[in-house]
Amino acid sequence: MLVEGKNMRSLWWDEEEKTLNLIDQRMLPFQLKIFEADSAEKVAYAIKKMVVRGAPAIGCAAAYGMVMGEDIEKTARMLKRTRPTAHDLFYAVDYMVEHGGELDAAHSYVEDTIEKCRRIGRLGGKLIKQGDKILTHCNAGALATVDWGTALSPLRMAKDRDIFVWVDETRPRLQGLLTAWELEQEGIKHALIADNAAGHFMSRGEVDMVIVGADRIASNYDVANKIGTYEKAVLAKENGIPFYVAAPISTFDYTIPDGGKIKIEERDAEEVTKIFDYVPSDIRNPAFDVTPAEYVTGIITEDGLIRLD
Repeated sequence: MLVEGKNMRSLWWDEEEKTLNLIDQRMLPFQLKIFEADSAEKVAYAIKKMVVRGAPAIGCAAAYGMVMGEDIEKTARMLKRTRPTAHDLFYAVDYMVEHGGELDAAHSYVEDTIEKCRRIGRLGGKLIKQGDKILTHCNAGALATVDWGTALSPLRMAKDRDIFVWVDETRPRLQGLLTAWELEQEGIKHALIADNAAGHFMSRGEVDMVIVGADRIASNYDVANKIGTYEKAVLAKENGIPFYVAAPISTFDYTIPDGGKIKIEERDAEEVTKIFDYVPSDIRNPAFDVTPAEYVTGIITEDGLIRLD
């Protein structure tokens, strides 16, 4: 990921200090600040409070958290309680348990994640044509995956094709600002739009493709991703626009038959109300929704495209 012209990862291990350093995503795009975690408990805090976010990056942070824990089983339980929806978290923790919580295993896990994202970009980039206008929702870039990204990786690979990216703001936490920040660093043309403007641009023929990431994919290919993804998928189908999901195999949860079995995280009401003076009496804040497989054109993985249309 380019940050002020320099290559940078969204998290990295400091061998000298024995700490995990993370770009504090709560501060972006207004301030680049590094959060230092010197214990498994601080890694758990970073995941739960969204210092780090994005399914693959959460998994990588958890891998290092497992290194810092004194009791491997206790640490595993603590980390798995932080965020319930993203499958990469559970996949990474189980991987580290299997490998005894060794630092070398965490390093390998992270490097493998980065390589998977690069391969997703190479394969997904082949779907993008010269001058395409692409809509994305939430942030599935290098910030969310340590490097390259999932949904943004194909865009990085295709940035020499004069592409344009529509960036949903992604309420309530406005992760679209992170996507816009990444695209600006890469010099990719884009525009930030309100979530409820996507259908308008689709209906005017100004969207050629939708690419999003995923937090968990069920056995039948139902996809859990940031709240609002389902709406974009339905709109895309109604307007004859291909809708692609980009995700590594670690995002697939073959233990559940369909999206109805995916646990959807509900976050604090304050995320919805903090920009307003008026506070309604009842607030719901689901962080994710499920997009049925029938609305997905294909899933771009590191091993190839799974076509569903």
